[in-house]
Amino acid sequence: MEPTVPNSDTSTPFYDASQAIEWLRFYLDAGADAAIDEAPVNRFALPAAKSPPIQAAAAAAPAGTPAAPRGAVTQSAAILGNNDRALAESARSAAREARSLDELKEILQRFEGIESLRGRATNLVFADGNPAARVMLVGEAPGADEDRLGKPFVGVSGQLLDRMLGAIGLDRTSFYITNVCFWRPPGNRKPTEAELVAQAPFVERHIELVAPQVLVMVGAASAHSLLGTNDGITRLRGRWFDYKSGGMAAAIPALPIFHPAFLLRQPAQKRETWADLLKLKARLAQLG
Repeated sequence: MEPTVPNSDTSTPFYDASQAIEWLRFYLDAGADAAIDEAPVNRFALPAAKSPPIQAAAAAAPAGTPAAPRGAVTQSAAILGNNDRALAESARSAAREARSLDELKEILQRFEGIESLRGRATNLVFADGNPAARVMLVGEAPGADEDRLGKPFVGVSGQLLDRMLGAIGLDRTSFYITNVCFWRPPGNRKPTEAELVAQAPFVERHIELVAPQVLVMVGAASAHSLLGTNDGITRLRGRWFDYKSGGMAAAIPALPIFHPAFLLRQPAQKRETWADLLKLKARLAQLG
């Protein structure tokens, strides 16, 4: 519904009550349920931001070709400022010290380079499930329930994800799950590029230590971070890619799927996700 434009010679308000309610419902359905700043920002008045460049290999590849295996947020450190690049290097150095999942968690707890998140969150949300499982899932960032309990995917979205995976015979004893962001961003905002770059080495080391047979990227943020592509999740989902970080001897198959939060808003897309889950089930059967 479009707002009513006031007449220049009257004092008619820009919104009437019913329109304001409709807009509020729209924002809630879209997930905009928290204020981030003290004052509103007119995004239309800001200069257009330049999108980060797509990696040449991913941009040149035809449809159906696996994207570059290194994470986009790790490589995008090159376009950040000196402070952010130094932070990324510090994170890489710290992550390389971890020889076990417990060590990685302890190093993350001590790492002081992400205070914009760590200083405002209740808990580090590291992982859940079975680290010896063949399947590892990587989502975006914790929400309020995850922040409170210190575990990923335990809210409404997580409950849907559990039901989705349960339909192909998987539960938290047969998969392992984490995020590309380990702390809840204030107000449930999206993690910034600098925050993702600072955490990317820990995510890569996390995957290296678990060494799953199959990697599932839950949602666009995870797929972009790990695959090194800016393609939309609608284009990426249901396609198999190869993921390989610097500490891995061989690439592992990786499958992007829709985030369950998106499916809660767009239930018609569940059919596509069911097809993707059947592909996951078939690949696991092939691996034995």
